[in-house]
Amino acid sequence: MSKLERNAGFGEKNMEPHDTLTPMSETLVSKEVLELTLSEALTRGGEFAEVFVEDRATTSAVLDQRRVEELSSGRDRGAGIRVVVGDTTGFAHTADLSEKGLREAARSAAAVAREGGGGVREVSLRSLSNYPTHAMTLPGDVDKARKIELLRHADDVARSEGSSITQVQVALGDSSRRFVVANSDGVFAADHQIRTRFNISCVATGDTGMQTGYRPIAGTRGFELLSEGAVEEAARGAAKQAITKLAARPAPSGDLPVVLAGGSGGILFHEACGHGLEADAILKNASVYAGKVGQQVASPLVTLVDDGTVTGEWGYLAVDDEGRPSARNVLIENGILTDYMWDYLRSRKEGRASSGNGRRQSYQHLPMVRMTNTYLLEGTSDADEIIAQTPRGVYVAQLGGGQVNTATGDFVFGMTSAFLIEDGKITAPLRDCNLIGNGPEVLQRVDAVANDFSMTPGTCGKDGQQVPVGTGQATMRLTSVTIGGTAA
Repeated sequence: MSKLERNAGFGEKNMEPHDTLTPMSETLVSKEVLELTLSEALTRGGEFAEVFVEDRATTSAVLDQRRVEELSSGRDRGAGIRVVVGDTTGFAHTADLSEKGLREAARSAAAVAREGGGGVREVSLRSLSNYPTHAMTLPGDVDKARKIELLRHADDVARSEGSSITQVQVALGDSSRRFVVANSDGVFAADHQIRTRFNISCVATGDTGMQTGYRPIAGTRGFELLSEGAVEEAARGAAKQAITKLAARPAPSGDLPVVLAGGSGGILFHEACGHGLEADAILKNASVYAGKVGQQVASPLVTLVDDGTVTGEWGYLAVDDEGRPSARNVLIENGILTDYMWDYLRSRKEGRASSGNGRRQSYQHLPMVRMTNTYLLEGTSDADEIIAQTPRGVYVAQLGGGQVNTATGDFVFGMTSAFLIEDGKITAPLRDCNLIGNGPEVLQRVDAVANDFSMTPGTCGKDGQQVPVGTGQATMRLTSVTIGGTAA
């Protein structure tokens, strides 16, 4: 899991799909060609077939030490074809979107799944479910000069925070991703996803050496996401974080109460329990949560949700990469495990509905069960009161990368911004250190949840694939977690 940082809050729910064929699907691959391709796969022995066609355009710009180090754009277009026979999956991808190219790929995928077959099997797709893009400024509508001007302004704002800021790097990236997905069960859906991300990294230099600060802005929105105020806030935040850490002292070691700031701690629950609630781990019995639906697995204060329908958030999806509508799925409710996350293929085998969690990095990858926006619902406590009622502990303002063993629930996370809590007050900043624990145990140790909910964007890595996700929670306290510090 890459770094996850604070992001904007929730917006409105997604719009209903239009049940008409639009130029989006026609410019990628026609309905007739998709039907022929699926029929080819089934004729060659497939029991289930799927075609995923994608057209992705990206641009990026990087300003490093006031010099433009990168200004690039790219385009990737192709199709991935999946054919399933029993428990065997054949997969082929191609950049040739002609009828001939797609049918050849379908034959290749079917051959991997099962040799032989025969006969004619026709596929009739349902009417297209097309999810319209919300009104926004598209990446291609913003010229490069305007983007570079924005990066330079952020650099100036960061450096204005103090002479100790010696290095600044600012980056901006956006993408426009159109896709159409169809399968032999009749699913036929299209979507157009626009994402914009900005991040700034600062280095402060002082008598104790160098310290870093980082802030991102990210959302499933266009260039309008990057308002002048939002960019300036991020630049100041990154610079102040780096400067504050110049006075950091070694973190304590051992078990201590930990207060997680709103937004930042969401990554802990993404890793510590989110991956263990994905159906692929459950069906392989490779998760500590397998077979525990209906059991209490967390504090009654914990309600965990995976919700891809939240418009504008980094993990927002109108439709997932298997053509299923995005959904709000309650995974843990008041401490009770209620369900897992499902992709289309696994839910199909289990005779249940997909939860809209089938995702893939690109047309060159198979879909798998993945999170979208995963967060804990806020509580009723006051954040300041939670801190005031903690005599001694650690306040984590920002978590860095982390990893988890889904089979055991054991995890390790880096803390990139943390402070000591003494006599109910946030005091000295701490040097970077680790947070070490076990997911099921940590879920039971939540004893206070505030009402200051916020979200954080990030990139989740799983089996070599990267997808955008959101995490979130309100300020909360864990009664005891192991701190991997260096102080006695």
